[in-house]
Amino acid sequence: MGDEKVVALNDVSFAIEKGEFCCLLGTSGSGKSTLLNLMAGLEKPTRGEVLIKGKHIEKMTEKQLAVFRRNYVGFVFQSYNLLPTLTALENVSLPLVFKGIPKSIRDKRAFEMLKAVGLEKRLKHKPNQMSGGQQQRVSIARAFISKPEIVFADEPTGNLDSKTTIEVMNLITTISRKNNQTLIIVTHDIEIAEYADKIIHVKDGNIEKIVEVKKNKGDAI
Repeated sequence: MGDEKVVALNDVSFAIEKGEFCCLLGTSGSGKSTLLNLMAGLEKPTRGEVLIKGKHIEKMTEKQLAVFRRNYVGFVFQSYNLLPTLTALENVSLPLVFKGIPKSIRDKRAFEMLKAVGLEKRLKHKPNQMSGGQQQRVSIARAFISKPEIVFADEPTGNLDSKTTIEVMNLITTISRKNNQTLIIVTHDIEIAEYADKIIHVKDGNIEKIVEVKKNKGDAI
């Protein structure tokens, strides 16, 4: 910024195993969201490597990254990021459109996912017709519908009350464990972090410490 050099992340190194639930924990401005964006290929590092499934994410073009994310990655956002003009069913089925899956199959899978998150009676509702908790459930269904190997969640409960937060965390955890999916969550809430197998404490752009809560067997991704 001008003549000033701002270091968002510095000397950050760690590995996450397949099927592991990892939490990036830190206060606002700690660098945790930047770290998630780098891992997801949404931002490129000034230097260093980001390896997922043996592939160098930092060297991929935007087109290659789009294909990689389509094939392997799901996202859950704090602000839900649902398309306002689409129904719950249409929002959830959207990732399958990019995979070229026929509409009849898309709708069937989307219905099954919405049923799994308890929203089978909200199929035709648009985002502005649903509560924050319901919108986040739609967002979760959308993230998991393609059964991606990795799901990134950036403050997924940041806009929710405590009761809904517990429901959403139980939902995310149950689905990812059932499908042996790697789950990476960014949060500032230690209670959310306690759901994880591994907690990476991020402070001032550095890893302060890594806490192994529960070891999962699997291969490093």
